[in-house]
Amino acid sequence: MPTATQGVPESPPDLSKKIPPLKSLLPANRKSSVPERPRSPPPQTPLLPEPPATQQGWQYIKPSRRILSPHDHAVFLASSTYDLITSFIFTLSDSVRDKPISSAKDETLDPIIHAVLQVLDEAEALIQKCPPEDNEGSRFGNKSFHRYVDEVELAQQEWHAKLGITDPATVDEISTYLSNSFGNRTRIDYGSGHELNFFTWLLCLNRLNYLPPSTFPAVILRILPRYLRLMRNVQTTYYLEPAGSHGVWGLDDYQFLPFLFGASQLYHHPYIRPKSIHQAFTLEEFGKEFMYLDQVQFVNSVKNVEGLRWHSPMLDDISAAKSWEKVEGGMRKMFVREVLGKLPVMQHFLFGSLVPAVDGMSTEEQSGVPREEDEAEGGEIVVMKDGMRHVHTANSWGDCCGIKVPSSVGAAEEMKKRMGIEGLRRIPFD
Repeated sequence: MPTATQGVPESPPDLSKKIPPLKSLLPANRKSSVPERPRSPPPQTPLLPEPPATQQGWQYIKPSRRILSPHDHAVFLASSTYDLITSFIFTLSDSVRDKPISSAKDETLDPIIHAVLQVLDEAEALIQKCPPEDNEGSRFGNKSFHRYVDEVELAQQEWHAKLGITDPATVDEISTYLSNSFGNRTRIDYGSGHELNFFTWLLCLNRLNYLPPSTFPAVILRILPRYLRLMRNVQTTYYLEPAGSHGVWGLDDYQFLPFLFGASQLYHHPYIRPKSIHQAFTLEEFGKEFMYLDQVQFVNSVKNVEGLRWHSPMLDDISAAKSWEKVEGGMRKMFVREVLGKLPVMQHFLFGSLVPAVDGMSTEEQSGVPREEDEAEGGEIVVMKDGMRHVHTANSWGDCCGIKVPSSVGAAEEMKKRMGIEGLRRIPFD
């Protein structure tokens, strides 16, 4: 006779006490076995030195390249001139923290700000005087840019007279930086090094007491946006190639500093967050007030696919930051590492008397290299690397020898010309 339990399935054995918890099988110090890499704090703002006494007996110098080897670069990075540049840039960033562009009202601007804006207006007017040649569909640089740069050079004395600077030696020194801030005449390219030339020109004006610290907010909120609009026009007119571009993996084909200053503008914004750059409405509504948003909107407008993830993954990654404070600090790190800290960028930097070289740095004569404006067509650059002369092309990835990168804005303009439609998505720029 079957028992009462026959035909009833047995319960599975209770193994909870026989199998040890997973955490007991792991090393007790598992978290510390793979230590996190310590994150360095963002660079602080050094104290901006007082301008030098240039009233009597000051010897102005025509700026020239002095960073012609890794040794020269190392000497520069440890110099007071390096501190001067970082102090100026970071003080400018501090001056616009939490300030929209509209806070710099016309009636409060110093006359020198209006004078600089007039210079930039006249620089843009020269584009009409130097129309581009038929580029036959090419997305590479338009050779009419040569004539534009020549016209810029011819206007330097008149432009600086508008600022109240008439001494020929002074103009000869500081105008070199302004001339080089529009791009390279030979290579028909533009990059963060040319942008740095523009700010070195502004630094020279500061050293000459024309741009005291009281004008710094207006320098960023009024002069920089005007310069950016001018350069976008120059870039789209002459198809300037990106100098040293990393393509989609870079922050931007042309500009860097608007992202630093723009992040400072948004530092404590109550509702615009770093991830807000993915919202088209936010970019359109607030781009006129905040440079970071305006620059992202411009980048979007000249790329061939929708979405930062695809055409600008670095900007997309940065948008995951928790705060604009993190973004601004990261941009400071990028400035010292990717601009001042990169030999391919800084080998083009020019030193005069107001932004001086230091003992131990090479000269173009000692190194046997021509002045940059005297280089042959094609833009080959000769630098000293590991004690040997080394030749490479300027438009390159990494430290040497890469390929020319066509202009993404050139691709966009060629599409408009062929199709006659402003709203088309752009063709690839690779």
